[in-house]
Amino acid sequence: MDLYEAINRRRTVREFEAEPISADVLERIIRAAFKAPTNDHMRDWHYIIVRDKNVTAKLLDIIPKGISHEDMEALIKDWDLSDSIQQECYRNAVPKQYRMLFDASAVIIPLLKQKTDILHPDNVSHLNGFASIWCSIENIFLAATAEGYGCNLRIPLGDEAEHARTVLGFPNDYFMPCFIGIGVPKSDIVPVTQKEIDIKERIHWDRF
Repeated sequence: MDLYEAINRRRTVREFEAEPISADVLERIIRAAFKAPTNDHMRDWHYIIVRDKNVTAKLLDIIPKGISHEDMEALIKDWDLSDSIQQECYRNAVPKQYRMLFDASAVIIPLLKQKTDILHPDNVSHLNGFASIWCSIENIFLAATAEGYGCNLRIPLGDEAEHARTVLGFPNDYFMPCFIGIGVPKSDIVPVTQKEIDIKERIHWDRF
């Protein structure tokens, strides 16, 4: 698949067919992750790939399995989501946070060696390692798309990262930025409407 085709076809997928992904394909996708730029040239990253549903169930046990209509509307109000398209995106995504990971063929946990306090950096440069692993995560999304799969992503909330550490046994000096679900997209998914962006209004030549 052409790079631009992969970029244009990449979508967040939250509904999957019950089909496995081979270890060879998953390794190829992770190999693409290691092609991302890194701030210190060490690529001190690890990726836990969870395919065992018993482990997946323990890993995700801390994530709410749904949300009431009332709580969803309160969230939209609390987060000041005033745009109607944005509201619908959240209404579509929030109730699926558990199932989109549990139903995935695999859950990928990226890890980076924590050399600075990411949550309390002294300066922007201290976030270089954090920024680098997000480049690798984008490579995972694009490589998965090129292979015919789809991905979703959840940022850990509350104690979810520490719960994952307990379940998966990764060291205390490694930081988990997200959960990634990967699998075969369901064929009848209705795409969520995205806000149209006119790039000519967003590109500034030589100065803002």
